[in-house]
Amino acid sequence: MLKMFTTQLTGLFKKIADHEEFSFEDGARLLAQAAAGDGSIYIYGIGEMKAVEFEALEGAEPLHSAKRLDLGIVSELTDADRVIIFARNSVDEEAVQAARALQEKNIPIVAVSTVIDAADGGLADTADVHIDLALKKGLIPDDFGGRIGYPSSMAALFVYYGLKFTIDEILAEYEVE
Repeated sequence: MLKMFTTQLTGLFKKIADHEEFSFEDGARLLAQAAAGDGSIYIYGIGEMKAVEFEALEGAEPLHSAKRLDLGIVSELTDADRVIIFARNSVDEEAVQAARALQEKNIPIVAVSTVIDAADGGLADTADVHIDLALKKGLIPDDFGGRIGYPSSMAALFVYYGLKFTIDEILAEYEVE
């Protein structure tokens, strides 16, 4: 089963990288504006997506200018700040409420989640840039006709690293010029 999961997970990562290539670039550019200027990159992970917050802030290679977003400080954010929201799916109520509060303050948002319905009015519509995790069900079949192995935080960490690498490249170019 592990071999099957590994194959499916690799396929998921490739699908995200291929289908979201331009969103990675757009999202990284938007976030890099904060790191290159006077702003901060605020990270907001919901549920299991808090794994991304921990990696970005406390991992071996922290994200430059990153801070954990506490919704109590949204009123203190400025137009120099950027926010990245990680949620399991695009209709997560907490994520959508957070995105709308940020949108009212004109704070640019990158969101990462699985799009449930393209016209759901959720994160995909609210964020300036959205990256679709494309993870609607578990990756491998079980013995009862269902599916198991729903690696949402692993997919989100893959996206995080894609954004981080691109941000780092942008900032390195910025410092050279």
